[in-house]
Formats: sequence, structure tokens, C-alpha cells
Amino acid sequence: MNLDRLREYCLSFPGASEGLQWGECLLFRVAKKIFVNVTLADTPPRVWVKCTPGRCAELLEIEGIRRAPYIGKHDWVELERMDLLRDAEMRELIAESYQNICSKLPRSVQAKLGEKKQRFPDRVKRRKSEAKSQK
Repeated sequence: MNLDRLREYCLSFPGASEGLQWGECLLFRVAKKIFVNVTLADTPPRVWVKCTPGRCAELLEIEGIRRAPYIGKHDWVELERMDLLRDAEMRELIAESYQNICSKLPRSVQAKLGEKKQRFPDRVKRRKSEAKSQK
């Protein structure tokens, strides 16, 4: 996944916005909470995402993925490069990060976002096709 596709995908979520911070980090937020961080000063750019504890443990077994500096103890991981995972896996990881952040938002904010029906198309389609193939 390249930066343009990552940016387009992150901004496709309800309530998502982007902004630069610290002069070198492209942040994607929902309700002022970060769900993806891209460090532009690094070559290649590094990507940070929020995971569940179980998913974090899985990802840390992959070479090139480590706990994100400063916030890794809160289950944030850093991918050394954007092409470390296949595009579908990267989209799923971003969708999970968005969902993790949204789940911690106040109920009133979640309700406003929910009006637009949060989308996780890749994950849903894949699970439906897997369920059909198992029958």
C-alpha cells in the first residue's frame, strides 16, 4: 500500500480527518483521537496503528513490526514500511484501529458516527465468503 491509497482509505471512514503534527507526522483522527500515524520524516514512512492485545501479540511475531515508541504499552504497533503487509491486510488493520478508537469514544459521539454506519467492507466480505465456503 502506498501513501496515497492509505490516505484515501483512512479518510473513507465516518468522521475521519487528517492533519500534520510535530512537523513530520501525518495523523488520521476520529473525534480528535488518532487511529493511524504515518511518520513522513522516515524513508520509507512508518505506520503506527492501535490493536487489540491479542492482535498486537500476533503482529509482533512478524519481522518488521514492533511496539510503537512511547505508546506501545497501549497496544500500538509500528510497521517499518507500508508494504510490509498485503493491501487487504493493511486495510483490515486500519479498520480495526479505527474501530478500537471508536469503541472508546463517548456514546453520544459513537451514535453520531453510527448514523453513517461504520464501514469495514474488506473484513465483512471476507468473513461472509469464508462462512459460505465452510458450509
